[in-house]
Amino acid sequence: MAEAAVKLEESWKRAMDGEFASRYMQDLRAFLVEEKSQGKTIFPKGSEYFRAMDLTPLDEVRVVILGQDPYHGAGQAHGLCFSVRPGVRIPPSLVNIYKELEADLGIPPARHGFLESWARQGVLLLNSVLTVEEGRAAAHQGRGWERFTDAVIRAVNEQPHPVVFMLWGSYAQKKAAFVDTKRHLVLKSVHPSPLSAHSGFFGSRHFSKANAFLEAHGRQPIDWRLPEV
Repeated sequence: MAEAAVKLEESWKRAMDGEFASRYMQDLRAFLVEEKSQGKTIFPKGSEYFRAMDLTPLDEVRVVILGQDPYHGAGQAHGLCFSVRPGVRIPPSLVNIYKELEADLGIPPARHGFLESWARQGVLLLNSVLTVEEGRAAAHQGRGWERFTDAVIRAVNEQPHPVVFMLWGSYAQKKAAFVDTKRHLVLKSVHPSPLSAHSGFFGSRHFSKANAFLEAHGRQPIDWRLPEV
């Protein structure tokens, strides 16, 4: 973990140095080393644990989208919530995100699930837990990642410029409950999962609302169209 911290994008490294030095992160690193020593496969790969932060420097964050855990199937997780690598089947929740994007902004659904272009524009695609064991959903919950990503959200909350937080589902809403709604825009809906999307995610228009807020505060809107890969 300490080695990963050295490679972290510089603005995040400055903000998170205290977390990496803490006992809980040392314990988390020891846990991951032990899991790997037992032959377990961990997703994403080590160089991508902090991919969301590497692609979206702290001072460039314009939107935060919160997920829960990385995908636990082979070839899926690569460090950005809701996103999968090119060529991987688009997960059901992302299919619904694309449907809402089309209804809201008229953007046709992408033929892939690779969201890196959003991250490069300032959309922090952050999972609450940054690793998972192959085939075991939520296997790394309660090991320390939640405390680390709470600190990530606090760092964004303390930024001087206004940010949009898209909180989909009760888990994300509880996690970011401390965000300052006087300075930032907090958009809430149910999760885009097929189990809940029809209960308020569809029709929420979060993408256009986010851009309207950013423009009203003198910040560049997000181009939500995804380029072909």
